[in-house]
Amino acid sequence: MPCRLSIARSRKPHTRLACWFVAACTFVSATGLAMLWPSGDAVSETAHMQPWAERAITGHVDQRALYGTLTGVKLRRLIDDGEQLFRAKFTARDGVGRPLATQAIIPTRRKRPSPHLFQRLAGSDASSCASCHTDPVVGGAGDFTVNAFVSEGFVNADFDTTDPQFSNERNTNHLFGAGLVELLAREMTVDLHRLRDVALATARQTGKPVVRQLVTKGVQFGTLTAHPSGLVDVKDIEGIDPDLVVRPFGQKGVFVSLRQFTVNALNHHHGMQATERFGARWTGTSDFDGDGKDDEIHKGDVTALVAWQATRPPPIATTPDEPAWKRAAQVGSKLFDNIGCATCHRRALPLRSTTFEDPAPYNGAGTLRSSEVRETTRYDLRNLKGFAHLPRTKDGAILVPLFGDLKRHHMTDRQIDALGNELLSQRFVDRNVFQTAELWGIASTAPYGHRGDLSTLDAVIRAHGGEGRPARDRYVALAPKDRSALIAFLKTLVIPQ
Repeated sequence: MPCRLSIARSRKPHTRLACWFVAACTFVSATGLAMLWPSGDAVSETAHMQPWAERAITGHVDQRALYGTLTGVKLRRLIDDGEQLFRAKFTARDGVGRPLATQAIIPTRRKRPSPHLFQRLAGSDASSCASCHTDPVVGGAGDFTVNAFVSEGFVNADFDTTDPQFSNERNTNHLFGAGLVELLAREMTVDLHRLRDVALATARQTGKPVVRQLVTKGVQFGTLTAHPSGLVDVKDIEGIDPDLVVRPFGQKGVFVSLRQFTVNALNHHHGMQATERFGARWTGTSDFDGDGKDDEIHKGDVTALVAWQATRPPPIATTPDEPAWKRAAQVGSKLFDNIGCATCHRRALPLRSTTFEDPAPYNGAGTLRSSEVRETTRYDLRNLKGFAHLPRTKDGAILVPLFGDLKRHHMTDRQIDALGNELLSQRFVDRNVFQTAELWGIASTAPYGHRGDLSTLDAVIRAHGGEGRPARDRYVALAPKDRSALIAFLKTLVIPQ
């Protein structure tokens, strides 16, 4: 069994020996991963229990030990702790399930207790993060069999039906390169807010309305009009919320950070409530879901989960060994640009800083915010394995090859509506509007589409309507060998294993 040695401090020799035995070992039991956190820099005192206890969590990561810049062993330990939590199969003894809570992003009570610990339709629907994010490796995507049913975050009703009037069915996205994606979104948000603020200042100084183009990293988000009174007219913005915050996660682009996404997913999919949203501060109780377990997920646990996700290496573009594939991919790469795919699926966006900070500055209430901690947890992604190969611009920015633009687009029209198969809006985003799917890693993450019901890349390209229609039509008009070449190129974009 793998062991992590740690001696808990105690004045009594027999107590010290018992604590050492509990803290020293981690093992995989018949029910899943049992994590026993040793006391030390990044964790709290280990719980006094048998190593074979049927639970995944026997201690909690201490958020107070994670302030400042983390490097070396301390960072590695935090990432390892996050991976254990991501792989862990939570049990009823950990607090899995939410008999008196709904999946709503705002803590909301059920009208009656759920009769099931797990429920595929309304959730909780999984005991482990890794049970859905598994293809081709842990942290990856999911097949159709692990689709989730998601109700609008502000709808409080319980539901147990696949009727699309009550829930949207979603396929699982991969998490590789997620830290870079969040950093890009933060920098874009800063740029957009600066443009807005300058426009307001100019309007006040001149006494005249100011129209400002909203462009960041080459992505156009429409225009706004700033008035001398301080009002901002945002009716002409595109692909973003009126607050001009880029939200890069979720297929609709509604989650601002990995932390917000994680806190939401823990409750939705596992019934594991994070104290920063479901604890006494916001709900007045330590057991909001009524399962008899207090404070199920601590702030430090979420920080560890975020660290593991944020440090997943970015997908890569491979060079095929087979000469025919190599030649076809080269042709397909040029066609990708020529027919307009890169208009939305931008090959790369420039990133000024690779220092990841958690909690994020734009988190909303119910997710830990940078203003609520003495100091953020920081680590430089550039120093980690799998990040060093990223190219740089002449001015030193790192090019993140995500093949996306972090912008929402209308994906349907009257003739083609396959990618608008949802009847519910989500977080005020129209039902036929989705964020551009990042294509890095796409060769490793079939099936495709928001519901995961398109089995080939050819099918999902043909399903593009709305703003994607012009590029789609050019693809359909290509000669068969050219369409095949474009697919050959996309098949070089893989998740490293």
